[in-house]
Amino acid sequence: MTTSDSPAPTSLVNRYGTPKRGLSKKTRNIWLVVAAALSVGWVLWVVAGSTTGVSNKLLGYNVADSTMTTVELTVTKDPDATARCALKAMNGSYAVVGWKVITIGPNAKDVGSEGGRTTVVRGEVRTDSLAVTGVVEECWIAQGP
Repeated sequence: MTTSDSPAPTSLVNRYGTPKRGLSKKTRNIWLVVAAALSVGWVLWVVAGSTTGVSNKLLGYNVADSTMTTVELTVTKDPDATARCALKAMNGSYAVVGWKVITIGPNAKDVGSEGGRTTVVRGEVRTDSLAVTGVVEECWIAQGP
C-alpha cells in the first residue's frame, strides 16, 4: 500500500467543525430560575382559576316514581353569596331524563353549619321516564340578581 492509497488522516474537528461551547453556569442558572418561576406561576394560575367559591357534596337521592327524583346535597359557600346548582336524573343507560337548576340564597350565620357556610338542600327533579340515579352536575356562584 502506498501513501496515495491510504485515506488522509481526518479528525473530528476537521470533519464536523469545532465543538460548540455549552451554556455558561450563569446562563444556565438564569434559565433554571426562569423555568421555576414560570412553573410556580402556572400552578398558582391553575389552582386560583379552578376555585369557583362554592363546593357541593351529594348526600343521596330518592327515585319516587317515573316522574320525580329528589336529590339531597350539601352546599358550602360564602354565607352572603347566592349559588346555583344543576341537578340531573339519569336512567339505566346514563341518559338524562330530568334536569333542574336550583338556587341557594344567602344564609344567616345561625343557619346550617360552619357559621352559615354549609347548608343541606333538597331539589326535586321532574323526569320524563324512570330514573335510576340523581346527581349534582355542578354548582356556581350566581352573578347579578
